[in-house]
Amino acid sequence: MLILLSAPLFLPAEQHTLLSTPKTVHWGYYDGTQVPALRIRLGDTVEIRTAMIDPPEALERVGVAAGQIDQASREIHRAIKDRGAGPHILTGTVFIEGTEPGDILEVHIESIRLGLPYAVNVFFPGMGVLPEDFPYEYRKLIPLDEERMVARFAPGVEIPIRPFFGSMGVAPPEGLGRINSAPPWIHAGNLDNKELVAGTTLYIPVHVRGALFSVGDAHAGQGNGEVCLSALETVLSGVFRFTVRKGSRLLWPRAETPTHLMTMGFDENLDVAIRTTLRDMIDLIVERYKLTREDAYVLASDAVDFSITQLVDGKRGVHAMISKSIFTGR
Repeated sequence: MLILLSAPLFLPAEQHTLLSTPKTVHWGYYDGTQVPALRIRLGDTVEIRTAMIDPPEALERVGVAAGQIDQASREIHRAIKDRGAGPHILTGTVFIEGTEPGDILEVHIESIRLGLPYAVNVFFPGMGVLPEDFPYEYRKLIPLDEERMVARFAPGVEIPIRPFFGSMGVAPPEGLGRINSAPPWIHAGNLDNKELVAGTTLYIPVHVRGALFSVGDAHAGQGNGEVCLSALETVLSGVFRFTVRKGSRLLWPRAETPTHLMTMGFDENLDVAIRTTLRDMIDLIVERYKLTREDAYVLASDAVDFSITQLVDGKRGVHAMISKSIFTGR
């Protein structure tokens, strides 16, 4: 039987704030043995402010005024020497009481707001989808207009702002130790999925007690593929509410927007990532809407959209989306 747990009935949900500081972040890895930066109960909300991934010195070189560089990011870039293989500054971990291995953590993204008036895009030699075409470092500063919610990319070029967190994940199985923060996997992590905006719920399999949730890699926007390596990298504050599902197993992360259901797959081989995503979508349709596997497979062909999430994180990402509106009588 599926049981959804939030806060215990006799304890009101609490609101917490977790800022990025040298004591509350970890750089470049996920790890099941980390000491939590914050402990909360199920049903609690946490407002988390991330740090800028790009170094302050690099931002100054492209024209960011010293006063516009997030002070917390300055301190983190200066102080953190223990770094993993990935580039991401992750805020956390958050220990959610009542979560155990085998549970499904529900991360409700209640709101997201901009933390800086600019974003930066960067690519490096040997990275991105076309390293042979762009064998050098390049960095572009992009002002953000929060009032109009557009990124002013160039004269006459404006990108709608749809802020989301590129990396949201839990600890991997404890026996693995530290793992690189760049490739997404069963712990979610660096999904770089632009659909995970405010109002979305992310479902993540839990692998260690307390889940140990972390977030980072804040984006003001991104195209599917993220082909040059980075997106509109910035600082964001997000409000997250955490609940848990007991009695139901999940292998790969899933998500739900107000209008769609989503499955995801990741692998070094894009074909494998697609098949993983499709199989999980078939399972989701069967579980939720009680169709046969054969009909779910056909429905995926008729009504599911498959997209390349990203191509630059070590593992290719694919996500599939189906509109909930088509299930009129179920």
